[in-house]
Amino acid sequence: MPTSLPTPQELKKLAKSRLQESEILFSNHKYDAAVYLCGYAIELALKARICKTLKWSEFPNPSVKNPQTFKTHHLITLLALSGITHKVKSTCLAEWTVVTQGIAWDPELRYQKVGSYTRIDAANMINAVKTLLKIL
Repeated sequence: MPTSLPTPQELKKLAKSRLQESEILFSNHKYDAAVYLCGYAIELALKARICKTLKWSEFPNPSVKNPQTFKTHHLITLLALSGITHKVKSTCLAEWTVVTQGIAWDPELRYQKVGSYTRIDAANMINAVKTLLKIL
C-alpha cells in the first residue's frame, strides 16, 4: 500500500507503464487483459491531467473536501474534471469513442468472461490509448 499520494509525474509514468504492459499482453494473445489495462492507462493519464489543470502536486490534493469525487474510475467524469473535454473531443473523438463507447471501459471488465475481446478490439483500444496519451 502506498505511503504517499502519487505525483502527476508518477501518474504519467504509471499510465505509460500500463500501456506497455497491455502491449506485452497483446503480443501474448491476452486480449481481454490488454483491453483492461489500457483503461487504467487512460484513467491514470486523466488523473495526471487533473493535477496539471488544478495545479496539484499530488493526487488527490489533501485539501480537497471530497476526494472521492476525484478517485472515480469513470473516464467521462475524469475527462470533465480534467478541463480538456473540448480538446479531446475536437482532436481525438474517434479514439475517445473507442475507449468509452466501443469498448465502454470500466473496471468491472475484470468480470467479463475470457475471450470477450478479440485481437481487433485490443488493437483498436491500444491504438486509441496511444493517441489519447499524447494529448493528455
